[in-house]
Amino acid sequence: MASAAIFSSLRRRRSPSLEAFLAPVDLTDVALVQTLASLTAEIVSSFSDMRFYFQRKNSRSLVRKMEVFLVLLEYMRDSGLSLSWTTELCLKELYLLLYRSKILLDYCSQSSKLWLLLQNHSISGHFHDLNQEISTLLDVFPMEDVELGDDVREQVELLRRQSRSAKLFIDKDDEALRIRFFRFLDQFENSQIPDPDELRSFLVVRLRIQDPKSCRNEIEFLEEQIVNHEGDNEPTVGVLNGFVALTRYSRFLLFGFEEDEVELGRGTLKKLRKGILSQEIADTFITIPKDFCCPISLDLMRDPVIISTGQTYDRRSISRWVEEGHCTCPKTGQMLIKTCIFPNRALRNLIMQWCTAHGIPYDPPECTESFVVASPTKAALEANRATAALLIQQLANGSQVAKTVAAREIRLLAKTGRENRAFIAEAGAIPHLRTILLSVNPVAQENSVTAMLNLSIYDKNKSRIMDEEGCLESIVEVLRFGQTTEARENAAATLFSLSAVHDYKKRIAYVEGAIEALAGLLREGTPRGKKDAVTALFNLSTHIDNCARMIEARAVTALVNALRNEGVAEEAAGALALIVRQASGAEAVGNEEMAVAGLISMMRYGTAKGKENAVAALLELCRSGGATTKEKVVKAPSLAGLLQNLLFTGTKRARRKAASLAREFQRCENTVMHYGGLAVGYALAGNSATSRDSALSGDVSVQMAIPVPVL
Repeated sequence: MASAAIFSSLRRRRSPSLEAFLAPVDLTDVALVQTLASLTAEIVSSFSDMRFYFQRKNSRSLVRKMEVFLVLLEYMRDSGLSLSWTTELCLKELYLLLYRSKILLDYCSQSSKLWLLLQNHSISGHFHDLNQEISTLLDVFPMEDVELGDDVREQVELLRRQSRSAKLFIDKDDEALRIRFFRFLDQFENSQIPDPDELRSFLVVRLRIQDPKSCRNEIEFLEEQIVNHEGDNEPTVGVLNGFVALTRYSRFLLFGFEEDEVELGRGTLKKLRKGILSQEIADTFITIPKDFCCPISLDLMRDPVIISTGQTYDRRSISRWVEEGHCTCPKTGQMLIKTCIFPNRALRNLIMQWCTAHGIPYDPPECTESFVVASPTKAALEANRATAALLIQQLANGSQVAKTVAAREIRLLAKTGRENRAFIAEAGAIPHLRTILLSVNPVAQENSVTAMLNLSIYDKNKSRIMDEEGCLESIVEVLRFGQTTEARENAAATLFSLSAVHDYKKRIAYVEGAIEALAGLLREGTPRGKKDAVTALFNLSTHIDNCARMIEARAVTALVNALRNEGVAEEAAGALALIVRQASGAEAVGNEEMAVAGLISMMRYGTAKGKENAVAALLELCRSGGATTKEKVVKAPSLAGLLQNLLFTGTKRARRKAASLAREFQRCENTVMHYGGLAVGYALAGNSATSRDSALSGDVSVQMAIPVPVL
């Protein structure tokens, strides 16, 4: 049988029907022959006149074999022969062989040229495997049971002899091009820039990649293969990254930067279209248990792995997260001491059982050993560095269209890898991106602010952005008046990223309109925009000097209203817990009519972290908000029972806060009897004197898990 690897790869790309892998059990005699004849005719008509750029001889040879099978099947169909058991069995095997042949021919006609070159040996091997299957099938086919005409029998016999003697064929011209392709990569590996004329001869003359669109299609196909082949031995992801970088460099070196506005907006439209289709597809499937979904991709985990913080993610998602330069756990926010990951076999077995029970295909991972995420290859880095130099030159001196293209490509280049983010900024991209932030072109503005966001993930770049005169103000201006929703959202995410440095939090908060715009986005933005806004507001709330600005800008009101939004309630409660540490903040929150009710609701329905944040905010309201606010908290309905429950089931920090809040109640006149049960619960919860002292110390440290997105 042919290697399953290529068909697995094709399933990932195009999801062919199960006919490619399952023999028909309900077809016999005439129906079976008719089905086979129709399928073979479809293959012959589709590929007989097709011009294959690579694998020409192998493809044409396979099509000719299909033509012989078509002659055989049409003769059997027209004769109306009754099939013996062995003949029927052979024809069902032919059914599978035909489908796999169709898939392989589709693959060679639709794949990118560069990918076919990289896979030259492997694809040639798949053609040889199919040829061996044809030879085996014809050897066992019961010719004596089928009354064939002499001319048909002669063609079948000739095909059998040819299949027996066929050898593995690797086209020498294709192989020479493949070797030449690798030589360009070797030059970058040795810190040498390939000769532009040689690149033009290779891509334009030999491969007929003759315009920016064709080159971009090649890049997108290779990037898709990086995802599909992650963890495979050949080609390695490092090699693929190198060729993507080489092709991207060649695209700008050879074809320049001029594109029309339709092409510039293509990425956004494509992403929107993909999102709509994904939702339509998702609506047709059953609900996947939440614990089986990766916290990063939200998709069903195929290879769940555990990282050093004890959290579980899909291997592909967490690997890409680390490769993008993140050094924290996406879910908990903790620093990753080690980048090793280990298979979660127990969860994987549960997922497999669930998939089997619901009839959902599940491809178990081929490799489940722990590994450390690999660093990008030197060739990829050097090619990307050369590309960045071309892009920044256009940012500085190019036309408006060229600047827009360059900003988009800087955005994409900064999407992965701290090394990329480092040398892009070192080469001087930030000052030029700043000038485009206020562009009247919405595509240029969106790409420049998103590039700034992606660059800001690298810690050293935060200071470069903040030190660039007018850059912070321009980012805030995009947040306030950006021409697209995505531009405003990404500006908010950039402020969150920059505010990770404590010294920058006050500077950001006191830029005119920054807090007001974040509060507005939290009130009226899309779900993603609200998430970007609330995380930025939370970060800014951690600076003690920002409380007055938060109140003045009505951010407190926006945060209180956000308590009713499940998507951002947890972070909103965390921000409020920080604001109420100061008397002015507690007073402002206490004056909000829905504040206490919203926090009580969070204690009832929120996540474990949300309940912790809510009880912390209520405790600080009692301590700092004055008698009126304290009375409002004390008289809140159902709070006693919620505290009782939290004392037993909450996180360690939540139990401490609940115990402290119970003591606040007990100090109030006539509350001992009403809340007497809390004392029992407090004792049973195992709170020691040490933890009581800690609870009274004013510690309202609210740990948040907010990853910075790359877009």
